[in-house]
Amino acid sequence: MTLQGIFQVAAHLYPERRAVCFDECNREAPVTYTYKAVITLAGELTTFLRKHCELGECLEIGLYCYPGINLPSWIIGILQVPAAYSPVDPDAMPSLSACFMKKCNFQYVLVEKDKMDKFTVTHGHLFTLYSLEMRSVGLILFQRKNSDVDVNLPIENAEDELESPAVTNQQYVPKPSQELLDVREKHSIAYILHTSGTTGLPKIVRVPHKCIVPNILHLRDIFQITLDDIVFMASPLTFDPSVVELFIALSSGASLLIVPHLIKMMPQKLSRVLFQQHRVSVLQATPTLLRRFGIQCIQSKVLSADTSLRILALGGEAFPGLNVLRSWKDKGNKTHIFNIYGITEVSCWATYYKIPEEVFSSHQCDSLVPLGAPLSGTIVEVKDTNGSTVLEGDGQVFLGGKERVCFLDEEITLPMGTMRATGDFVRVQGSEMLFLGRKDNQIKRHGKRLNIEYVEQIVEACCHVETCAVISYQQEKLILFVVPKGHLKRRHFLKKLQQFLPSHAVPDDFLMIDSLPFTTHGKIDVSELNTIYSNYLHSRRNDVKLSEKEELWERLQCLWKSHLNLPDDSSSIVKEALFLQSGGDSLKALQFHEEIEFMVGKTVPGLLEIILSHSVGDVYEHILRTAFPGDNVKGSCTNALKRKMGESEGEDTNAKQADRKWERSSTDVDPVGLIVVRRGNRSLSIGKPLKNQSETEQAGDYATWKTQHDKTIASNENIAEMDSVGKTPLHENQRTFENLTLNIKWKSDLQKCVDASPLVVVSTTDNYPSAFVYIGSHSHIIQAINLHSGEVKWESSLADRIESSACVSKCGNFIIVGCYNGLVYVLRSSNGQVHWTFSTEDAVKSSPTVDPSTGFIFIGSHDHHVYALDIYREECVWKLNTEAGAVFSSPHLSVLPHHLYVATLGGLLLAVNPIVGNIIWKHVCGKPIFSSPHCNKDSVCVGCVDGNLYCFSHFGEKVWVFSSNGPIFSSPCISHCTNEIFFGSHDYYIYCCNMEGNLMWKFKTTSTVYATPFVFQSQDLGGKPLLAVVSTDGRIWILNAKTGLIEGSGKLPGEVFSSPVVCGTRIIVGCRNNYVYCMDLCIS
Repeated sequence: MTLQGIFQVAAHLYPERRAVCFDECNREAPVTYTYKAVITLAGELTTFLRKHCELGECLEIGLYCYPGINLPSWIIGILQVPAAYSPVDPDAMPSLSACFMKKCNFQYVLVEKDKMDKFTVTHGHLFTLYSLEMRSVGLILFQRKNSDVDVNLPIENAEDELESPAVTNQQYVPKPSQELLDVREKHSIAYILHTSGTTGLPKIVRVPHKCIVPNILHLRDIFQITLDDIVFMASPLTFDPSVVELFIALSSGASLLIVPHLIKMMPQKLSRVLFQQHRVSVLQATPTLLRRFGIQCIQSKVLSADTSLRILALGGEAFPGLNVLRSWKDKGNKTHIFNIYGITEVSCWATYYKIPEEVFSSHQCDSLVPLGAPLSGTIVEVKDTNGSTVLEGDGQVFLGGKERVCFLDEEITLPMGTMRATGDFVRVQGSEMLFLGRKDNQIKRHGKRLNIEYVEQIVEACCHVETCAVISYQQEKLILFVVPKGHLKRRHFLKKLQQFLPSHAVPDDFLMIDSLPFTTHGKIDVSELNTIYSNYLHSRRNDVKLSEKEELWERLQCLWKSHLNLPDDSSSIVKEALFLQSGGDSLKALQFHEEIEFMVGKTVPGLLEIILSHSVGDVYEHILRTAFPGDNVKGSCTNALKRKMGESEGEDTNAKQADRKWERSSTDVDPVGLIVVRRGNRSLSIGKPLKNQSETEQAGDYATWKTQHDKTIASNENIAEMDSVGKTPLHENQRTFENLTLNIKWKSDLQKCVDASPLVVVSTTDNYPSAFVYIGSHSHIIQAINLHSGEVKWESSLADRIESSACVSKCGNFIIVGCYNGLVYVLRSSNGQVHWTFSTEDAVKSSPTVDPSTGFIFIGSHDHHVYALDIYREECVWKLNTEAGAVFSSPHLSVLPHHLYVATLGGLLLAVNPIVGNIIWKHVCGKPIFSSPHCNKDSVCVGCVDGNLYCFSHFGEKVWVFSSNGPIFSSPCISHCTNEIFFGSHDYYIYCCNMEGNLMWKFKTTSTVYATPFVFQSQDLGGKPLLAVVSTDGRIWILNAKTGLIEGSGKLPGEVFSSPVVCGTRIIVGCRNNYVYCMDLCIS
């Protein structure tokens, strides 16, 4: 069975059905062909080629074109000769295309009519015009110049006795076999592609019909393609998934949709074309392509409840985590989502996994999605470094099958069952394979493999440099460091890079340095290079700030000239100039877009599409409207705060757009003397000065608390972090005698699971201070409980379950808490009555935090927004769309610098201006973040479900990453005195690290750790710095914070996801047996 054969069957059955639609997405109507029209045009091309080409048993014809309405006819026409087709990209580097065509020894190339001049200029030395235009199909035939034929290249002339290449580490034969596959078999090859050429030299891949047809037929059955389906051709012709897209549609009577490449670069326009105008039902894409739509567009169009999309198959890159998928899918969405995996060397896909529907409604936290089951005829094996089969554990994937074999480069014959090494590593767990990534120098960039050594080799060979090094900075940007030979002009060097490197291999930035740093082993010090670039970004960020509105236009012109390689002394840019018509392309547009956002210091929604389709004047006006919504565009902090607060483009808001001074709401409220204790040792003293390095005596049952005023907090704000843990030396964890006991003081019934963490508020204004615990549960109930007696002061029932942990207002008169019904409740602390509610658009599981300087309340929502609320004026001050998933964790406020840190389930950490809601910086961690950020004066830390604890500077540079062996849901608890961090992981361990990211000690609990640890110290307990820890099986551990040794332990009768709070010698924590417990700690 052949590719043209499966199409011919469909064309015979459905001649009048629409086969292909090409939409240029302009004012012209889309062009469509029926199956009858496609096969008619294909027949004309087949006749023409049979007449003008010297036919042979292994004829291979190049196809130099862009995708368009005639593309299916061109491919079918070549296949029917019969011949193999090979797409040649007009936008590829001419040297790469020439090398490919010479190595394949193409005798003929079909060139799209309007690409003839370009082909002649770039490849006229290899091919000559052979025929006039075939007007009906718009192609011109070029023939190879005889004088240039390399007699060493033709496969047809290879000696029959030539043996197969020796087996290398790239392939192996499972067992001796006399059955051979031969590339010279008559009419066996369907198409020829080449790998990206950036994992070394480009490899030619010849794909037999027997290899690819079963792949297509099996996927067609899995996806259950019908006559009514519309399949989008998302992949470029040179990427083998395009073959699958083309033929699963055209072998089924379905319709294929094709749009120009430029439209694929405009996510919003593309989404309208696919899901509103054409109602696409089948989309096969890389996760990168999908992510470019943006979370709002994915939810509202791609994966909405009424979307046309029936099948979404993601492959070519690491598959998104389950929590990311959940955040993408709108309620009621019925799209079937598949993880597909494969390599070009065994074209095309090898495995598939359908995401079970129940996963989207469960709370399963495992973010790794299996590769799934092999496709028809495919064999998948996992082997270790010794070549032994891995049944459990980590190993490299090998792909193949009896006839699932492609021929690479000059391979002539191969044994049936040849297996190819993929370079991809997986973890085998039971019957599933979980993708771990590549463990060599290759990275995946823009959906293609890239070897950083290749970039270094090209730069050193083609550019005027002494030496160079390339790093993948924070796994996001490709950075080149060069030691130049003499004077090196930046613009000339960039032009050289674009000339000699394919687009996906061009570095995002480069730095000139005097010499490369080396380790003691004589290797390039990658860590030092990361530090150099981080410092460069920091200094550059200060240099590029705009100071005047008029400066924006000047700076924009400079960037325009730089990215379009225009001379500096050229005349001013006219505002009507268009980027693409001025010499730009999609890659340059992306770089120009990034430079603009760097210059203005914030994201500019919709900017890329404006650059690609509008004038530079429109780009300028768009930046003004979105990035500087106020009239006065000064860059100083003072003026920024006084600007009218603008809303993100296209967003509704409850915020009243009033020109206000940020101080106004809080200064009208008289603060009271409060000590507020929350999870993670986050304790604030509000309204009453605290003595530095002194003890604050508490009345009643309170023990003595040591407090220290954090140097990062301005004294006139009257707030202080309370912490007194001493210096922790490195210790091995070991068992010790438990000298502390836990006794239940009281418990209170909240009628359902208590997953929220307690809030303790102590009033210090009276002679006999009062202390109350505030906590809610799944029963909709929130209680105010006397800390000393356990007596319930009041109980309020809200409209839905409560997982949010409460906070108290600056004045102490209000308790603020989020609810599953999307409301933020402001309750009176005296009686629990509702004072005010604010409505978000989805569940609020995030815990609110208060700004003691302004009184603003900050809280996140599952509607993907974070809100700043003025509860005294009963209004939303601002709201910010995170653009990367729901906000589950709690925002964290840093007083100096005045930043609000927000983490999202889309894996984004944001630093936000708490006054106006602008994004200061952001970092993509890649996996969902349930952990709440926590900071000290130097840095901010947050855990991630990828198992890493990330540490960033307040400027947004990644300082270090500490890896555990399980997802991290626990929030970090930072000791401000000693700069140590405590956190738990799902690998059962509690970790203690210093602020350099070095492990001090770790302690193994008896279950996963979801809760946040709490550091405390009490003179009544011997003055030791202690750590309260809870594991999900209900075990409570009191550890020595210096050593990690056990000082005491206990067990609650239920699971615990609530975090403990310690007040003096009392520990308060919620439990899933419906109770909140207060326990006394005593010396045995």
